[in-house]
Amino acid sequence: MRDLAVRLAALDEDAGAALRVIAYFDGLIEAGAGLQSIVRGAAVLADCPARLDDEARRVHIRVLPDGVPSPAPLAADKAWPHLAAGSVTLRLERSGPPGPVDAMVLERAVSAARTVLDRTRGRAPAADTTALVELLIDAAGPADARLLAARHLGLPADTPAYVLVRPEGVFINVDEPTSGRAGIGPAVPVLELPASHLAARTALRFTAAGTEEDPGPQVVSYAELGALAALATVPDPGAVPDVQALEHAAAAAPWLLQTLHAVTTTTSLRAAATTLRVHHSTLQDRVIHAEHLLGWSIRDPHGCLRTQLALALRRLHRNP
Repeated sequence: MRDLAVRLAALDEDAGAALRVIAYFDGLIEAGAGLQSIVRGAAVLADCPARLDDEARRVHIRVLPDGVPSPAPLAADKAWPHLAAGSVTLRLERSGPPGPVDAMVLERAVSAARTVLDRTRGRAPAADTTALVELLIDAAGPADARLLAARHLGLPADTPAYVLVRPEGVFINVDEPTSGRAGIGPAVPVLELPASHLAARTALRFTAAGTEEDPGPQVVSYAELGALAALATVPDPGAVPDVQALEHAAAAAPWLLQTLHAVTTTTSLRAAATTLRVHHSTLQDRVIHAEHLLGWSIRDPHGCLRTQLALALRRLHRNP
């Protein structure tokens, strides 16, 4: 390996140096070196302080470039070049992106450290993401425990995060779904995620399946609800007379709910007809029939608002 590194260095200095890094850490592993030697090698090769952290095993080692151990600072700079393998993270304490040799030092050193830790202290317990999320959204949980859960989930304490709730579970900082029902809470500091969770659960109640029997938005953001969020405090939405009238009318005309949703969420009857893919005159006949069944107009501003509120309360009733 040394001969190959020498020949390669004559052609490409960085490639030769990278190969020497590989040989160095392979030699440490073969010799049964400990963590201190691995971190010392990383610091000397990179010519800057190197820091090894394993939160799961409570291991923290820092070595200066002259090979002398030194206490680790309280917080690591996110700008430092670093690499993680499982619960093990190795950092090079310098600003700027890692160079070719730094990248190889990080890769080989963190791999070697993980091998040693797995051999001497057993494998770190796999993080239970569901349990960590449950702890993070529990307002009664201790702040330090919740901050630790956030760290395990990769959520910086100083960066806002939000909760997304779906019927099948709770998620944090995931991309907005393109299908299926979901409620999205506001972005907040990680210790305020219980409030974002409650808001997301409220938003989920305003969602619909997006079918003829249950028309409406499948994804709702709490921040966009505004004053409508107050409707979620109604004790029994199904007992509201307008919701009962809506249900009776829908039983008599299967097209009614989808028609009302289109009429109240578009700018004109022609736009609603286009959304429903029916002729304009057909929609006009439906509107007249719907007003007869409901007992109020849906075309004037007051009647349109009344219908919107009835539809929203119906969704709240269907999503207790």
